[in-house]
Amino acid sequence: MSESATFTPATFKFLRALARHNERTWFKAHQAAYERDVRAPFLALITALQAPLAGISPHFRADPRKLGGSLFRIQRDTRFASDKQPYKTWAGARLFHERHRERPAPSFYLHIQAGACFVGAGVWHPESATLKQLRGFIADNPAAWRRAVHAKAFASRYEFWGERLRRAPQGYAPDHPLIEDLKLKNFAAGCALDDDLVLSPRLPDALTTHLRALAPLVDYLCAALDLEF
Repeated sequence: MSESATFTPATFKFLRALARHNERTWFKAHQAAYERDVRAPFLALITALQAPLAGISPHFRADPRKLGGSLFRIQRDTRFASDKQPYKTWAGARLFHERHRERPAPSFYLHIQAGACFVGAGVWHPESATLKQLRGFIADNPAAWRRAVHAKAFASRYEFWGERLRRAPQGYAPDHPLIEDLKLKNFAAGCALDDDLVLSPRLPDALTTHLRALAPLVDYLCAALDLEF
């Protein structure tokens, strides 16, 4: 990966400073640093992941456009939020399914934040109809679910994020063999990334390894949502 595609300590320095000065005047005065130290290397990383991702699935996209691509905007949508801070204090990108604009779909995700970097995949905050569909598919296809996420190679490396229901979801017995999985409110899993790795040229290869390891979960979720993988 070229030097321009490598995150540096300046990446974390900018994001830490933004957390302390989360206001539009400060950001405008330091926008060149954001472009140089955060957005440019992230877009280059997304570009570097295009070929490996295509080898994992032809239906997922690593889109390096500045707007409308894989990289999330640094600006927060504060229209309906009680927190009116204008900027995110991290950088994130998702590698999305080609049909994600048409219907619910899983994605791969990368989060860059000093001391809190991570990689993951799945479906986050699904609407109730999607959640019901996912649970139903797992109940009807338990063996494939176990192979995807209960295999040692997956379960020893990744954990599912978010809350679980306290009780069995409606329609499922409390003693169902997969009841803890069926209680999930989010079907997304991942793991932390060490800051030193994130700042090293080894990051694209490490992420490729994670994408391959997370692919069984994404493949299963695609099947549950009637999407090709």
